[in-house]
Order: sequence, then C-alpha cells, then structure tokens
Amino acid sequence: MGNSTEQIIFETIHYLFFIYSMTAIVSYLILAAISAVETIEYKRKNSFVNYIEILSSNSSPSISIIAPAYNESLNIVENVRSLLSNHYVNYDVIIVNDGSKDDSLEKLILVYELVPVSLLINEQIPTRPLRKGIYKSTNPAFEKLIVVDKENGGKADALNMGLNISNSKYVACIDVDCLLLEDSLQKMIKPFLETTDRRVIAAGGVIRISNSCIVKEGKLQDINFPKKLLEQGQILEYIRAFLLGRMAWSRLNGLLVISGAFGLFDKKIAIRVGGYDIRTVGEDMELVVRMRGYMEEQKKKYKVAYIPDPLCWTEAPDNYKTFISQRNRWTRGTIETLRRHRKVGFNPKYKALGMLSYPYWFFFERMAPIIEVAGLLYFGILIVFNQVRWDYSLAFLLLAYLFTVFFSLISLITEELTYHQYKKKGTGVHLLLIAFLEPFVNHPFILYAAIQGNSDYYFNKKKKWGEMTRKGMTKASN
Repeated sequence: MGNSTEQIIFETIHYLFFIYSMTAIVSYLILAAISAVETIEYKRKNSFVNYIEILSSNSSPSISIIAPAYNESLNIVENVRSLLSNHYVNYDVIIVNDGSKDDSLEKLILVYELVPVSLLINEQIPTRPLRKGIYKSTNPAFEKLIVVDKENGGKADALNMGLNISNSKYVACIDVDCLLLEDSLQKMIKPFLETTDRRVIAAGGVIRISNSCIVKEGKLQDINFPKKLLEQGQILEYIRAFLLGRMAWSRLNGLLVISGAFGLFDKKIAIRVGGYDIRTVGEDMELVVRMRGYMEEQKKKYKVAYIPDPLCWTEAPDNYKTFISQRNRWTRGTIETLRRHRKVGFNPKYKALGMLSYPYWFFFERMAPIIEVAGLLYFGILIVFNQVRWDYSLAFLLLAYLFTVFFSLISLITEELTYHQYKKKGTGVHLLLIAFLEPFVNHPFILYAAIQGNSDYYFNKKKKWGEMTRKGMTKASN
C-alpha cells in the first residue's frame, strides 16, 4: 500500500512538472510567432514613414529627457553630449545629479558652462530637497540642458524631481550611462502620434549592449562584439527578450514593463498616479503596472506601446559579481511589483492586465526559478529513493536544452532579417556558438541570483540596491 501511494505521489509530481514545462514552451512559441510577425509588419509599414517631418516640425509634442546621475563621473560628459545630439526639435534634457559624491557636477559645470538659475519647481510629487540648486548653460549650443543638484534619494526620487521640473507633455526617462541614438525620440514618439482610438501612456524600444563599442563625442561610431562569454551571453539574452517577447506583448496590449534604461511616458498620467515609487527597486515595472491599473479603473482605452527599433545602447555587467547583483535586484523588483498589485492578478475587472499579463508574469517569470530549483531538488529525492527513470530524465533535459537553443536561434534569425546590428566578420558565428553555450555560461548564475533575490526579499532586512561599477564606454582616438 505504501509503495502504491508513494508511486502515485511521484507520478503526480512528474505530471505537474511536465504540464508546467509544456505550457511554458507553448507560450514562448506563441509569443515568438506573434513577435516575428509584428516585427516584420512594423518594418514594412515604417519603411514609408518620413521621420524628417517628425523631427523637424516645431509642432511636434514636447519631450523632456530625464536622466538621474549618481557618481557617473567616468561617462557623464560623453553621455550628456549624446543626449544633446538628438535630432528631435522640441525637447530638453534634465540631468538630475542625485547627491553624487564624485566630481560629476563639477565636470558638467566646467564642460557645459553652467551657472545657477532660479527655476520654479512644481512640486506635485514629494522628493528630497535641492542641494546646490539648478543650473543652465551660458552657451547657446547647450540651451536645452538643465542640471539639477539634489540630495541623494535614489533613482526613483531623482526621476520624480525631473517630473516636477519638466514642462513637457512627455518625459523620456533614461539611465544617464545609456547612449541614445540620434533618431530615438522621433521613433519613440510615433506611437503617441498615430494611435487615435486609445491613449498611449508609455512606450519602449530595444536596448542593446554597448560593451566594447566605440563612442566619439557622444555618438556610437563602431559596434564591436565583446570578448567575454558573460557579455556575449547578455547580448543574446537581450536580443531574445526584446525581439521575441515584448513585441508580442505590445500587440496583445499586455506589456508590464518598459525598460528603465529608456522609456517614454505620458507625464500627466505618470504624475496623476504619484510618479515613481521610491520604496521599490523595480520602479520602472511598478510605474507601468500602476499606470495601467489606473487606466483600467478609470475605464479608459489605453495602450503601452513597444517598437523593435534599437534606440539605446547601455553598458552591461562584465563580471559575475555585478551580474548577480543586478539580477538579484531585478528579481526583488518583480516580487515587489506583483505583490503590491496583487489585486490586479486574476481579476477580470483589469481585462488583459489581470487575466493574461499578470498570470503569465507570475507563473513564468516570478515562479520560474523557484520551480526550477524545486525540480532539481526533486530529482535528487528521486535518486535517493531509486525512482529515477533515466531515459525520461535525459530526454526531458535534452528537450529543455534544445528548446532554449532553438529559441535563441530564432531570435538571431529575426535579428538578422531586421536590424542586423552585428555586421563584422565572424560575429554571426560567435552568436551561434553562444546560443549553445549560454545555458551553461549565464543561466546558472541567473538562477542563483533569482534564488538569492527571493531570499533577500523575504529574509534580508538590509535590502541593497545592487550598484553597478561602470567601466566607461570605449572612446575613439582622434
């Protein structure tokens, strides 16, 4: 009787793991198919768009680029020059120096000829107070630049200060270390201009990794493929996540996150819901979910848009310590957001947000690392009880590995057929090779960081942000 009960328990667990795995695989394939079709359609439609008209028209909607900066001395001058090089007409750049302890502010004052000014702050969102004040340039070439020096309050607090200062209709929130391409704003504003049946409240685009790339005077000069496997694996991961995932969720109007590296928001809605939440480390995702929840509660038609254009290049971790710290923070941010907005989950009142996006994110993002570790522990128990069916186990592991490789190859094919950013000889072979190696090079550390993030969230009272030490983008020699 005992053996029979034991066998039933083992078989039930087998089926539960199998059902979860098959559901995840099917959902990934569906999203990949939708993304591929949507990306190709986007490319076809936008081949006829005249971006010159969008960027040159004085009637284009106003945009403020808000970039928080904390101890960014290494890159600050080049990055601000990049932000000021945008071809869009009606925009300004607000750099919020969030209590930096290095010489970031001094460098900005020197290079951009800044002087203190009196500027009215419409404090709609509470923030930490100013430190040295607000600066503008005496040089007309930098008239679009505003630099704010405030007491340290964290990234979310700095972004809220930017929201208070901005007089624009839209705000582009960006990490100051990101390299923004010259046509980014006119491409990002497009969904807001062309959607007439509903209000676009936020938009995002593809983020690419700048490690080893060459930058000169704030502009991307040469795209190189980094040498470290960790960095290469992240390039593949970003391609996969942005091209085969977010485009599909945009089509389904189910996006839960706009990358904190670069996103464009309707400022009025962002302020109406209270701005960025300073209590979370996942402020970008949390704001999008809160804005969406607000629009659903107001019964207003809306959309969170996404475009597959590479718009922004950012520095990624080049060592495992920083990489694990970053992914730990991402995990904690996801947990915080889903818990804080649990009333949305599985709630028909919130339509696709509650019945599609939230459940997917909960089961296949939030719970995935926990279920994976549970599976490994369960496998160990099977070995102890001599219950392993090695043919079944090996087939299952092989299926999981081959599917991961297949999914990566599909993303590389999509990249090759659309934007083909990595053109140098040999890079394609390297990307194909990393598709086979990434499950061993990156994934174990991602899994470890996710479990560590869960542990830190529930048991570690001193939750750290998870700072990333910048190496600085490679600058071209004259």
